[in-house]
Amino acid sequence: MQRHQQVARLRTEPFDLLVIGGGSTGTAIALDAAARGLRAALVERGDFAFGTSSRSTKLIHGGVRYLEQAVRGLDRSQLTLVRHALDERATLLRIAPHLTHPLPLATPVYSLWERLYLQAGLTLYDRLAGSRAIGATRFMPRAEAVSRFPELRDRSLRGAILYYDGQFDDARMCVTLALTAHREGAALANYLEVTGLSKTANRVRGAQVLDRVSGERFAIHARAVVNATGPYADAIRALDEPGPEPLLRVSAGVHLVFDDVLGSGETGLLIPKTDDGRILFILPWQGKTLVGTTDEPATVEADPRPAEGQIAYLLRHVNRYLRKPLDRSDVRAAWSGLRPLVAAGGSRPTAALARDHVIVESSSGLVTVTGGKWTTYRLIAADAVDHVVASAGLAPTCGCRTAELPLVGAREYRPDGWERLAAAFGIEREVAQHLHRAYGDRAAGVAEIAAAGYGAPLAPGFPYVEAEVVWAAREEMALNAGDVLARRTRLAFLDTAAAERAKARVDELMQLALQA
Repeated sequence: MQRHQQVARLRTEPFDLLVIGGGSTGTAIALDAAARGLRAALVERGDFAFGTSSRSTKLIHGGVRYLEQAVRGLDRSQLTLVRHALDERATLLRIAPHLTHPLPLATPVYSLWERLYLQAGLTLYDRLAGSRAIGATRFMPRAEAVSRFPELRDRSLRGAILYYDGQFDDARMCVTLALTAHREGAALANYLEVTGLSKTANRVRGAQVLDRVSGERFAIHARAVVNATGPYADAIRALDEPGPEPLLRVSAGVHLVFDDVLGSGETGLLIPKTDDGRILFILPWQGKTLVGTTDEPATVEADPRPAEGQIAYLLRHVNRYLRKPLDRSDVRAAWSGLRPLVAAGGSRPTAALARDHVIVESSSGLVTVTGGKWTTYRLIAADAVDHVVASAGLAPTCGCRTAELPLVGAREYRPDGWERLAAAFGIEREVAQHLHRAYGDRAAGVAEIAAAGYGAPLAPGFPYVEAEVVWAAREEMALNAGDVLARRTRLAFLDTAAAERAKARVDELMQLALQA
């Protein structure tokens, strides 16, 4: 996926569909459209997954909170969202096994009433998944809970309810969707900013873009345009029709990363209710502990940063459950992600709004897709492409194929493949396991570069190696150190200081790779 080749295609070829936005929804729409035989294009003003799509809680889940809201409010739409998300959880575990895995989660209980309430709700969660459930909910006695979570404060603890969801690497999943769309024939490029929409007879027929790398401007021609820009959806709508009624309310979710503070191996904790009714997750992730999330109204900005008050909120609540309290100096990384929520919720708090998606079309034909959640990205894309096909009179060669289409890296992936990788290239166990999980059946390509002299670690204590920088520049359209440290690897999301120390070497490697 060479950027200069993709930009050349975007400048010269006509397309059936142009997608604006390179997050989970946009890349999935480009993939779905290309897989149906449509001429698909995508532009992203920053890097793929730069915004919301790299800043999630890393869970593939139906949404325990949404199930509770569905039952308490007798809300069929919330229940449908949970059921669809549980189906998609199983699909993603199948089509991207290298980037996803089942994750056991426990929620502590401190009274008989809590045990009955939580066990009933999580058992219902399993039943909604039906044959696609990935593990059975059960009660974990106090002794087992204390043994599994040695750092969990056990005063008044009665036990815990164990259930299962999925976990994934969100940024690498998004980059992989872009790679898979490219494999299926789509033309796509990052750092191309839409500055205006092109119209013929008052119908949108493409966009004007600014290449933020070269400074050049050009037009992309397409029969239909889809706005999949997440929190920026209303801004793109304003390019079409000035002063549109807002579709969105935006909330911010803050996450913190610590060294392993649970001692639980691969089991996470769900705290079902904080003081203000939110859910708190304490999760194992990439050898660290991830804590999140907040859910507060926010304004749209390109790179939102966590407020100290939000960090203090998470520290205060997580410390209620740990033997050894954490403080601000224990935070290795912190980030804030903006969630685009459909504004139809009126005055309800953002935490109470459904994560369902909507598709709207303007009088000039601009199709906007917004809302939704990572887990249901594939369904959102399918709905969007169905809509555009009908609205613009496009002629795909087949229907939606993405439920059975392995993503890049998945076709020849085997769970024990890291062992062969380590043996073939003399790679340390931790590095081989990491490359195997991040790149799937393409890991050997990265390992070959490592064996050619780029096997040094990017940061002590992490499995990332210099070869990944070269690979990211050559194969995954990374253009700068931030692309590599934050989204091709996850070092910046795991340890900010370590990423800063690695930046100079990454810059050097990027220059060598991009000049080759």
